[in-house]
Amino acid sequence: MTYCLLLLSVVAVTAAVPVPRVLTRAKWPEREPVVALWVWQCLVATVLLCCLTALALGAAAVFGTVRAQLFAPAPPAVTAAYDLSAVSPWTTVLTVLLASGAAWTTAMLGRELVEARRRRFRAREHLRDRAPDLPAGLPEGRGPLLVLEEEYPDAWWMPGSPPQLIVTTGALQRLTDHQLDAVLTHERGHARARHDWLLHLSTALATGFPRVPLFAHFCEQTHRLVELSADDTASRRCGHLTTALALIELNQHRGVLSCASSHRLLGERVDRLLEPPPRLDRRHRALTTAAAALVPFVPLLITFAPGLTALP
Repeated sequence: MTYCLLLLSVVAVTAAVPVPRVLTRAKWPEREPVVALWVWQCLVATVLLCCLTALALGAAAVFGTVRAQLFAPAPPAVTAAYDLSAVSPWTTVLTVLLASGAAWTTAMLGRELVEARRRRFRAREHLRDRAPDLPAGLPEGRGPLLVLEEEYPDAWWMPGSPPQLIVTTGALQRLTDHQLDAVLTHERGHARARHDWLLHLSTALATGFPRVPLFAHFCEQTHRLVELSADDTASRRCGHLTTALALIELNQHRGVLSCASSHRLLGERVDRLLEPPPRLDRRHRALTTAAAALVPFVPLLITFAPGLTALP
């Protein structure tokens, strides 16, 4: 059992510290943001599975009640293979730390979801009060759409059931029909991919564990990659140039092409649309996705290895 906990700790530390730093320096995520999001999710799942399985093994070693429930259907040879009778002090300390971390993670996720729901409810009520009637002649078939009377051009989506697309009258006046279609397609891409759940998860983990490199980079990269992914959705339907021009028109008053750090992502998105990077071929994309999907099985394999070897 000691070897299992040690291996799980090594895998968790490796996935949480050096791997995210290497991934943030890579160039291919810019070409394949959807695959990159999948890789980041698999890394987070690996760390969480390592902690969860280590917590289960540690609790089974420390507490006899947990051991009896967890290994009740297992043959005696499997229970003996884990050597749960010999409990070292560091196993007890690790179990307590992991239990505290699990409780803290649950609390952070719960707080993030409650606060997001509260903000969304207030925003919906505020927007309904300010929204005028839809202008005559607005094309149909774009899903739930709320037009907000506002001088500045803007458009965004609000998660919910159903998701709400919001566009200002300034955007309707400034954008052409094709540019407006690109903007709404971008926002629908967010809604269809349920990017709000990824943003909530990454924000909660980064808030709860700010010193863990994986969670800090996961939050930062998620906010960046979901925008690149939605840009690709819009550009496939409306074209790269149309999407880039729509992005410039929407953000020109904010200084989209400035060098300020707060606008750096907008400038990167415009440059990327005007000069699309070469994409990975299908084989490379499939191999990367499959390899990332197999990584979360490593902690499960480590956890179940003693039991599998003990089976006749």
